[in-house]
Amino acid sequence: MKLGFITVNFHSDEDTIGVVSQLEESLLPKGVEIITYCVDNSLSESLPKKLAQYPHAVYLNSPGNVGFAAGNNIGFRRALKDKVDIVVLINNDTVAPKDLVKNILSSPISDEKVGVVGGLIYFAKGFEFRENYSSSDLGKVIWYAGGIHDWNNVYASHLGVDEVDHGQFDGVRTTDFVTGCLFIVRREVLERVGFFDERYCLYFEDSDLGKRIEKVGLRLVIDPRIKLWHKVAQSSGIGSPLNDYFLTRNRLLFGTTYATTRTKFALLREAVKKLFIGTPAQKIAVRDFFMRNFGWGSWNKKVSVPGKQ
Repeated sequence: MKLGFITVNFHSDEDTIGVVSQLEESLLPKGVEIITYCVDNSLSESLPKKLAQYPHAVYLNSPGNVGFAAGNNIGFRRALKDKVDIVVLINNDTVAPKDLVKNILSSPISDEKVGVVGGLIYFAKGFEFRENYSSSDLGKVIWYAGGIHDWNNVYASHLGVDEVDHGQFDGVRTTDFVTGCLFIVRREVLERVGFFDERYCLYFEDSDLGKRIEKVGLRLVIDPRIKLWHKVAQSSGIGSPLNDYFLTRNRLLFGTTYATTRTKFALLREAVKKLFIGTPAQKIAVRDFFMRNFGWGSWNKKVSVPGKQ
């Protein structure tokens, strides 16, 4: 049995080395092998040398900052070439426990009716959205315990976010989407449905792939025995113009692909309003959607949007 972990690096060598080193310390059942594919979107000169000390790490160079979706697709292609049995997307800004591999293998990932498995993801200590938690609660504050799609408004939200884990999400259950922060899928599923749609670049690419997997009759499930800790939004920044741009544009792309006709019309009406009253990032996002300017879109052309990429 071979597991391939894929993590994308973008000017965050320290985080990438951190998750690689944690995966190297995983408790592996007999006959299980892991490979960690590090896709470098920042063309780091030092990362390949740092990774050389880890026997299970493979450095994969990208043409540049191709985005989250395309970066992971580089990893997907290499993992399938290497005949990996289970592919695991894992954000580089996460903390992985030693029993991660063991819990993945004991999850429903081997069930032929299951397409994707996700886990219970907590905020890493100090990265919570709020500050009113007791010290004993830190490390137990939930970031993701499953996902819900609001199809009337085309919003994707996390179950349990900001709640302290008291076992309220125990038990394997179906979910509307599995976050790309920890996305566990069998090789044959990817061979059947393909990889991320690179038009999304980042945000909603995981929801889109999940919908395509559901369309072939497979379930998306959460197994809370699989745990991870996330240093939330280290690359994009919650509420940043980049965040605003991609959520706005990709919500339109996702909604007009999968929502009902009534909801699609409502989305388009809302989009037209944002051309006049939206934030600068939203106005550019809507224009790019209508012009079918996807991938990095106008963002990568250094448009006049306040804030940093």
